[in-house]
Amino acid sequence: MASPYPITISVLVDLGSSPTFPVSGTPFTLDNATYGRLDSNYLASGTSNIVDVSSSVLKIQIGGGYNLLQDQFEPNQGYVRIYDPQGYWNPQNTASPYYGFLQVNKKIRIAAIYSGTTYNQFSGYINAYNYSFPTDMSFGYVDLQVCDAFRLLNLANIATVSGTSAGQTTGARITALLNSVNFPTTLRSIDTGDYTCQADPGTTRTLLSACKNVEAVEQGAFYADGDGNIVFKSRSNVVKTGGSAPITYFSNDGTAITYSGVTFAHDDKLIVNQATVTPVGGAAQTYTDTASVSQYFPHSVNLYNLVAATNAAALDIARIYVQTRKDTTIRIDSLSQDLTTPNYAAGITAALTLDYFSTVNIKNVQPNGSTITKTLQIMGSNYTITPNTYDITFTTSESIVDGFVLNSVTEGILDTSILN
Repeated sequence: MASPYPITISVLVDLGSSPTFPVSGTPFTLDNATYGRLDSNYLASGTSNIVDVSSSVLKIQIGGGYNLLQDQFEPNQGYVRIYDPQGYWNPQNTASPYYGFLQVNKKIRIAAIYSGTTYNQFSGYINAYNYSFPTDMSFGYVDLQVCDAFRLLNLANIATVSGTSAGQTTGARITALLNSVNFPTTLRSIDTGDYTCQADPGTTRTLLSACKNVEAVEQGAFYADGDGNIVFKSRSNVVKTGGSAPITYFSNDGTAITYSGVTFAHDDKLIVNQATVTPVGGAAQTYTDTASVSQYFPHSVNLYNLVAATNAAALDIARIYVQTRKDTTIRIDSLSQDLTTPNYAAGITAALTLDYFSTVNIKNVQPNGSTITKTLQIMGSNYTITPNTYDITFTTSESIVDGFVLNSVTEGILDTSILN
């Protein structure tokens, strides 16, 4: 993709191998005991099958991350539109050099190259090839529908999982779950975790749902990053730690990195003042903040069949959920940047470097002179890239869970819990 702005977009499609990086091995076949191992099996292999489509890209639209309303991490997904004057990307074109290779689960990686540094922005898999040839145009194009590794985790069904006995940490449980399908160890970044789990129930479910269950127990984070890694962060590592975290500053008054827009909100849609958490085989544990219910009416959440170790641990989860979400104030839900802005080196570097849980300070000076300043975390991204535009919008939020909670077995320990 040639562009007038100082960023080079690289889009590589691997038509020969799937579903892991790098390329090597033998054919991967879903639901096959021998060739369904994610750590060693691939759909054909060889670096010659990697196609650089950078110069043919017309548009990239990809977004994902933490959904504030659903209160969970969602996959990064979207599409890459490729100009195709020769019809190579038409799956029915037998003369295409790609004929027979345009199948689902092929790998794709999108990177931004700026000032000599490459920033991977998306690493995932092609779900579909939507080919179009409008009658009023002299060429066709294909939209590659893409999704990150969450797609693979959602395709894998599991039941009994070895190495999932009672008492193991949430990080160890995530590791055991990923081991059950031999997800590559080189594509993992797994924290130990601050909670423990009961024995795995052994029920039939998707691998993704099992991992999300553990994420809820930990009150941490489980997602796929731009390099294609599966990341699990412990509760203590998602807490905003104030001055100990590097902060990137933004403002609209010239005192820091400028931005193209922010989205404000002042409502009650993110409030939770009643939470019921039920562990597998345990009793429902409910925690309510009566003052918040009186102020905002009930806003409830229910978490069922969690692998929390005990009823007491389930009550802790309910308490943490409510105590960190029971109030509301003016929010900044998103921050937008236009990377084609002239003389914007600091802004470009910030946009390409910021990742989930990066801390940002956003200052907005209103026309009437009033100022709103928030210190927040980056929780998601949505970017639209064309040959002439590069717009990125970050989802921002207060930390998912704040630190110290009184009367909590695990969060009320003065020498280990964080006071915010």
